[in-house]
Amino acid sequence: MSTLATTARRAVRKIESSTPAHRDRAVDGLRALALLAVPTGHWLLGGFTLSSDGAIHNASPLGTFAGLAPVSWVLQMLGIFFLVGGYASVLSYRRRKGSSGAWLKGRLARLGRPVLGVTAVWAALLPLLHFGFDVPVDSLRTASTLVIQPLWFVGVYTVVTALTPLCVRAARRLGVWAAAPLLGSVAVVDFLRYGPYADAVPSWLSLLNILPGWLFAYQLGVSWGEGRVTRRHAWALLLGGAALFAALLLAFGYPASMVGVPGEARTNSHPPSLLVLALAAAQSGAAILLRDRLGRLLKRPALWAPVVVVNLSAMTILCWHQTAMLTAAIPASYLGEVPGLVGAPDTVGWILARLAWMPVFAGLLVLIGRYARGFESPWTRTGTARRTVAGVLAAGFAVFALGLA
Repeated sequence: MSTLATTARRAVRKIESSTPAHRDRAVDGLRALALLAVPTGHWLLGGFTLSSDGAIHNASPLGTFAGLAPVSWVLQMLGIFFLVGGYASVLSYRRRKGSSGAWLKGRLARLGRPVLGVTAVWAALLPLLHFGFDVPVDSLRTASTLVIQPLWFVGVYTVVTALTPLCVRAARRLGVWAAAPLLGSVAVVDFLRYGPYADAVPSWLSLLNILPGWLFAYQLGVSWGEGRVTRRHAWALLLGGAALFAALLLAFGYPASMVGVPGEARTNSHPPSLLVLALAAAQSGAAILLRDRLGRLLKRPALWAPVVVVNLSAMTILCWHQTAMLTAAIPASYLGEVPGLVGAPDTVGWILARLAWMPVFAGLLVLIGRYARGFESPWTRTGTARRTVAGVLAAGFAVFALGLA
């Protein structure tokens, strides 16, 4: 035990000594917090039922325990993630040594490699699990849906990153107000799809919210990085976002959960509704106001070291956390119902058991991450043929996961 503690102290000291003095620890801390909220939310609010043929299917405790909806308000921190993403992109964009195109190519490659890696690996796993271990096809479809679920975020983040030069110009011209048209656009679409003319509005109209809905917080982050967001603006975002959030819930009948609930006709996140932007505004205001305090807190090496580790493993956490849960759930399904893992998530006992499973999922993610982190590094030793095979496998997995095959 003393050897482990000594190793940990050495690692903490090494991380502290290698951190540049100009590093914005608060922004990194916010990013780490938002990153960890993703697996925590999916692990807490996602469950599995077991059908008669032994297949697992997605379920959620929110279907029974509607009172847990406020938990999703805390764990839905994508607004923070896009905020700090926009802020960090501005700093990176300023430091670029080449053209905007070269800068963008590098950023997108960092996002694309891990996604290609996880989907290619799962494409190879699907036939092995089915023909080698007799895993039901329905279980594989459930698993594929969960694996691809967080990857939509990477796709959206890729698009908003590509818009960084335009966001910078908008921030320099309009400051914090550059995000206002995005909020207005989502409000108009929500009025059309939920208002008095909802029956006459085509269902695809909601897709118009995808880009402005997630670009909103990113644009706020860009404006923040450009020094155009003051504490007064932050207070306005916090209070205004909270007021709008409350009004939408209490007066306009928006679903309370920030994540989709099986069986519910409306969802807030896919695509984002105005409630998501209200929460993002409040979170962004709070994050900006707390920045200095958080920065001082993270000057403590023991607190700073985990933040660095999480940020260095960002894409691995996003891409592989569902695989970690499935690594426990699929084998458990052969045993029948296992409390907190496989079985209807409709009792308090299930919730308590799921909390006990959380460290197991985390440990599996750490174990998987030891090997999967290689996908985040440049593929300097990967030839064209291997990249082509990986691309074909990834495409095949996407077709299966999206129910097209």
